[in-house]
Amino acid sequence: MKKLLYIIIAIVAIVGVLAILRPTKSHASGDKVLVAYFSATGNTRGVAERLANATGADLFEIVPESLYTADDLDWRNDKSRSSVEMGDKNSRPEIASTIENIDQYKIVFLGFPIWWGREPSVVDTFLSAYDFSGKTIIPFATSGSTPTTEQADENIRTIVPNADVLTGKRFPSDVSAEELKTWAGEWL
Repeated sequence: MKKLLYIIIAIVAIVGVLAILRPTKSHASGDKVLVAYFSATGNTRGVAERLANATGADLFEIVPESLYTADDLDWRNDKSRSSVEMGDKNSRPEIASTIENIDQYKIVFLGFPIWWGREPSVVDTFLSAYDFSGKTIIPFATSGSTPTTEQADENIRTIVPNADVLTGKRFPSDVSAEELKTWAGEWL
């Protein structure tokens, strides 16, 4: 009986040590994965959260220093904040959030709503703030009307030329976690 008890204790101890030593949120390739996103109205946030949960990736929200109001987002007004920013490809609105150690990530899923056919300028600020050399960036977007991320993909490649920017994908805001996991599985 004592021998059985010692064996059980030894097994529990070994399993405990292995659980402690196992890297968290890494994938088959051993690379840490990040889901970074900007969401003005919550649609992209929902997709990003489901993607991070489905894949075990870390989640980071790109938060603008000055949050966007409904008036700022009025695309019909040429003088609205978003219209002015999107009219200037060099616009880099300040961001309030930063990532402590971007170097730990090899794969970055980058989420955003599509504005004027591309990523919002605040996403460009995020991309300009870090060295993405040698990292894989996989864009994903939400949009009520724009069918692809083609223009965003090209803009992102221009901003981070030393990263491997893959072809992005547009999702409806109600995309399932299972569909996101299947899509992301190609790189994880």
